[in-house]
Amino acid sequence: MSESIKHECGIALLRLLKPIEYYQEKYGNTWALNRMYLLMEKQHNRGQDGAGFASVKFDTEPGKQYIDIAKSNAQQPIMDIFKNVFSEYKIIEKEQHEKINDIAYLKDNAKFFGELFLGHLRYGTFGRNELENLHPFHRESNWKTKDLLIAGNFNLTNIDEMLNKLISLGQHPVKVTDTAIVLEKIGKFLDREVEELFKKHKLNQESNIEITKSISQEIDIQKILTSSVKHFDGGYVMAGLIGNGDSFVVRDESGIRPCYYFYNDEIAVVASERPAIMTTFDVPLTQVKELTPGCALIIKRDGQISEKRVKESPKAPKRCSFERIYFSRGTDADIYNERKLLGEKIFPQVLDAINGDIKNTVISYIPNTASVAFQGLAKAFGDYLNEQRIKEILNNKDNISEEKLKEIFSTTVRREYIVVKDVKLRTFITQDNERDDMVAHVYDVTYGQIKEGVDNLVVIDDSIVRGTTLKQSILSILDRLGPKKIVVASSAPQIRYPDCYGIDMSRLGHFVAFNAAIELLKEQGKQNIIDKVYQQSKKQEDLPKELVVNYVKDIYEPFTAQEISDKIAQIITPKKCNAEIKVVYNTIENLHISCPNHTGDWYFTGNYPTEGGNKVVNQAFINYYEGNNKRSY
Repeated sequence: MSESIKHECGIALLRLLKPIEYYQEKYGNTWALNRMYLLMEKQHNRGQDGAGFASVKFDTEPGKQYIDIAKSNAQQPIMDIFKNVFSEYKIIEKEQHEKINDIAYLKDNAKFFGELFLGHLRYGTFGRNELENLHPFHRESNWKTKDLLIAGNFNLTNIDEMLNKLISLGQHPVKVTDTAIVLEKIGKFLDREVEELFKKHKLNQESNIEITKSISQEIDIQKILTSSVKHFDGGYVMAGLIGNGDSFVVRDESGIRPCYYFYNDEIAVVASERPAIMTTFDVPLTQVKELTPGCALIIKRDGQISEKRVKESPKAPKRCSFERIYFSRGTDADIYNERKLLGEKIFPQVLDAINGDIKNTVISYIPNTASVAFQGLAKAFGDYLNEQRIKEILNNKDNISEEKLKEIFSTTVRREYIVVKDVKLRTFITQDNERDDMVAHVYDVTYGQIKEGVDNLVVIDDSIVRGTTLKQSILSILDRLGPKKIVVASSAPQIRYPDCYGIDMSRLGHFVAFNAAIELLKEQGKQNIIDKVYQQSKKQEDLPKELVVNYVKDIYEPFTAQEISDKIAQIITPKKCNAEIKVVYNTIENLHISCPNHTGDWYFTGNYPTEGGNKVVNQAFINYYEGNNKRSY
């Protein structure tokens, strides 16, 4: 994507299933820490604004610290955390060399020398990046069975609703954020479970020490999570560690946010992305499982592992398609093929945009994530040319010559690396007009590959959200090359509606497709549709989320997708641009063909997987109409 859209977030959980001595002998003292560093670093695309890391030590004596937490909002937060973590081991090795292999000493004195680990990567799409806002969040208790750590990749649409529920139960949350509310919600039911077990065992006249052991063994994580997530509306993958050594990861019933896991007799590991597990632990693709939507992976202190359902879904899962188009790393085998197919599928529209003139067309991509879709587009060009060559040869089979064959094969796909991003360039100037000038220099181009006034230039991008980077930077510098026409192809369909499940796209006025539809309505004297949608939205403002209807769809109803694309082309065309600008988007149908198992398409269609989505789009339109630039959730 040529524009920066932030996303929250990524998780990494590791549980050692054998005694620490086993790993020390087989791999070395810091093997688990090395694996956690890799597991987080392999997912750094999911969050570069901050990171958090925590561990739980088993079987510590009372008075000894058994939970360690480190957080960083440094420029390279993962590296910063683990640099500090490993420095302690280096000091021990240097100053107390005889202790570096003493497990009892390390357990008592070295931080993060434990059996259970949790990592988190954050993009600051909501709230600032102070350390206190970074996961994991910790709900402390003197009871190990009530000591709770939570980290996740999620956004909930009904925080206010859940806050009021907690208040009605007599609680007094100190923060009104989804993470704080989730921590309190799960913590409340964890407390209740522990207290019920305590009362049960107290009736049997067991000692408090015996009761504590019994509680640790009998805590019903499935029961706790079923009660906790009952009223959650949103997309979420939440990981939790309990002080007694139990752990869990729970996923929303629509499967909006991704989650994968693997376990054998040595480890259990969970991550937001499948390739991170495969690479870090050298695991084949077939052994990494997807956590079933609406279920929790529960890892008990005694090593028992199970997947349990905690929330039923009345609908089929709606896994996020944007994960496949852009956010997840393309090293996943399925994602690579899906992105490539998206590039192939948009070919007919591109061919039409260049009027079939392949001979005078150069194709390229806007770095870097669109490179896979570009491969698919290039393949489609090649396949088309081969079909045309076969027809030409068959039509001339009785009179073919070497000269004719050379002529037939003279037209090829001209693929060039045209757009170059200077990642080291930073824009420190704050004045808008000067900053726009600096932004225009973030990208550069490869000169000498375009025949001026003759060639078409096709550039493919993963998606076009706001169009500002295209207008302020990319199209102007491409125009310097002198192409006759510039075709910008988006491998994703038009983004028309806000996201509310973890991607930073909450304001309708930021979407170039929405602005294009609004302009068309005004140009055609249909302002009344805009006013009517506002009135309908305003009437729903105080309705329960279950009753809200997405009337914003009516903004797009009068127009074809191509009419909106043509207006987008006008909007993003820079002043003093000589080339004709054409914009083409992939279709919803092609998206579903390319990503058949990820049908969550609400950004494109407005069909939200939860009732809270309609509430959010309703508020987003009210905010837009009233000139309020605040977030819609």
